[in-house]
Amino acid sequence: MRYRDRLDAGQQLAAHLRRYANRPDVLVLALPRGGVPVGFAVAQVLHAPLDVFLIRKLGVPGHEELAMGAIASGGVRVLNDDVVHFLQIPLTVIDAVAAQEHQELERRTRHYRRDRPPLDVQGDTVILVDDGLATGATMRAAVVALRQQQPTRIVVAVPIAASTVCHELEAVADEVVCAEIPEPFYAVGLWYEDFEQTSDAEVCNLLAQAAHRPAALSHTG
Repeated sequence: MRYRDRLDAGQQLAAHLRRYANRPDVLVLALPRGGVPVGFAVAQVLHAPLDVFLIRKLGVPGHEELAMGAIASGGVRVLNDDVVHFLQIPLTVIDAVAAQEHQELERRTRHYRRDRPPLDVQGDTVILVDDGLATGATMRAAVVALRQQQPTRIVVAVPIAASTVCHELEAVADEVVCAEIPEPFYAVGLWYEDFEQTSDAEVCNLLAQAAHRPAALSHTG
């Protein structure tokens, strides 16, 4: 099957998450930018608050496509120890790259949230949403980073994913919900009729709409 767009995908994904509807301890965090329309639809159906969970990869200098770690919302830093030790990357290099990426993370945080405080996830069930999983690397880093903020439960939820990635994420998340697991998989975008890039303006608009929901008030921190 193919989804019409990310909102359609989110509505269909929410059908797999009905047990989390209307619960005061549940909130939805979406990975920008493509995960936000999906997360918005999920949050609407479940009557849950929505926020973004921003994460930036820390690329190895000169080989930026190789991740030596990641930083995330809330001042969290996660390192890929295997890469760091194998390449013997000094802490000073890691700190320099992290400082640079932190600036971009802060810029996006200000741009997306404006003056809205982040949601407090401690003690809550967090549904972590993206528009699909191909390799799962970003989602894995997001789960590890989010865990440091002490939610009670982390549920990874996506409309489409490769089967191997879904199984691998079960090792770090408390639950993984993949609405569709096609074989062969190929790429996330192939399973959407409209997979146009989500704009910053759309992210801001959806977050602003979600912020006016009364459910969000009990989760501000």
